[in-house]
Amino acid sequence: MDDLSAPTGREPALVAVPRADGTPRRVLVLGATGYIGGRLVPRLLAAGYAVRVLARDATRVASFAWGDRVDVVVGDAADPASMAQACDDVDVLYYLVHSMSAGAGFEDADRAAARTVARAAAEASVSRIVYLGGLHPSAEPLSPHLRSRVEVGEVFLHSPVPTLVLQAGVVIGSGSASFEMVRHLTDVLPYMPAPRWVRNRIQPIAVRDVLHYLLGAGRVPAEVNDAVDIGGPDVLRYGQMMNGYAVEAGLRQRPIAALPVLTPRLASHWVNLVTPIPRSIARPLVESLQNECIMTDHRVDALIPPPADGLTPYRQAVRLALSRLEADAVETSWLDGEVLGVPSSPLPSDPDWAGRVVFTDVRAVDTPASPDALWRVIEGIGGENGWYSSPMLWAARGWMDRLVGGVGLARGRRSRARLGVGDALDFWRVEAIDPGRMLRLRAEMKVPGLAWLELRASARGDGSRYDQRAVFFPRGLAGRLYWLAVLPFHGFIFAGMAARITATAEAEDRAPDDARAA
Repeated sequence: MDDLSAPTGREPALVAVPRADGTPRRVLVLGATGYIGGRLVPRLLAAGYAVRVLARDATRVASFAWGDRVDVVVGDAADPASMAQACDDVDVLYYLVHSMSAGAGFEDADRAAARTVARAAAEASVSRIVYLGGLHPSAEPLSPHLRSRVEVGEVFLHSPVPTLVLQAGVVIGSGSASFEMVRHLTDVLPYMPAPRWVRNRIQPIAVRDVLHYLLGAGRVPAEVNDAVDIGGPDVLRYGQMMNGYAVEAGLRQRPIAALPVLTPRLASHWVNLVTPIPRSIARPLVESLQNECIMTDHRVDALIPPPADGLTPYRQAVRLALSRLEADAVETSWLDGEVLGVPSSPLPSDPDWAGRVVFTDVRAVDTPASPDALWRVIEGIGGENGWYSSPMLWAARGWMDRLVGGVGLARGRRSRARLGVGDALDFWRVEAIDPGRMLRLRAEMKVPGLAWLELRASARGDGSRYDQRAVFFPRGLAGRLYWLAVLPFHGFIFAGMAARITATAEAEDRAPDDARAA
């Protein structure tokens, strides 16, 4: 089997062509911390580009292995000042931003951001814009999200900067939202009642092939200004994709019944309940499947030849994705995207709480476990390991969140053992992490207020001390009533967490080294 990380960026057809003076070409990546961007950046670096990224949070960029090798501009793509700074001395701009989970008005916001970027790129004499859009039919009504992606591409194509729009269909790779939707629907349901769109033809593409085309786009001739389709070698119905996954996962093929009554809205609720994909993301994914999305031409081949070993068949893409999951080596995930409607500002420091209503639950336990063992348990919390207390109460809270359109507990975590700033963790997100010492989680469940959970490990005599703090800033009367309603359960949940986390760390310390390694 070929390398799981292909392409590397070092392939002769993908390496950067230096500037006329021999210096590296500079690329700007918008959306660098997202699913595609987080994989593209290290390959651009390997290809020989100087890379700059625009991000709202520099600490999120720093959490990536490549974070110290890029130039970071803190700002927003919709802000002209940020874009003017980011576009300075840039040759190629990659636009990997879209409003998959945005609410009302996202189309206007998408157009405005694209116009701001296009204007800044033109004023800075950027020589190329590369935009990853969506594969779509040319003569049919489109869903709002797919229509918005087409409109963004047109903004760039009508700008003074030569643009290459790569129109991709369903992206299959470890951690992609489309793959996770297929995986969980197939894993969970022995029989699949589905909307009529399961009969539509679509042309999935492996994430590695998307990266190949994105890297190649940086080398296309300067005069090219076009939108081209990209896709894998297989044209399938959605039901065939599910059963292709079933074969690769060692499952029975699933009977699928197409029902005319499941509208996109109802189907997105169904996906929200059965899979980790929240309704805000499930709906645009479902809507994008209302049309048959297959390549209508192969003009891309004249601009960017396919990979030397050919495009990746669908089942091989599934096989590679499953291998990544098994090896706990998922490079990026749809989880990396921020959830709208949750706080982006960090937990205020204690003095800043003065004059504000704040509720806390504080626990501390001294334990003979070593600080290292205690930290391993803390960093491994959530996902498959759970929350070390009252699993039925945690599950009930997760289902309540899903029922109102939240992310719920099923979202899990990208890696079973490692966490970084910005990583999703069930219905939390890592806001801060000091390895070996502190993990702070920001709540992304739907609550009438702002919530955080902080876990700490510190040395204490021959053992360690575990500190746990839950912080809640209520919003209005509803927030106060919410805290009072859940207060009786805190004795079970938070006290149980503290006791079982320390007990697990103590058991790990007592286990032989070879058992821990296993």
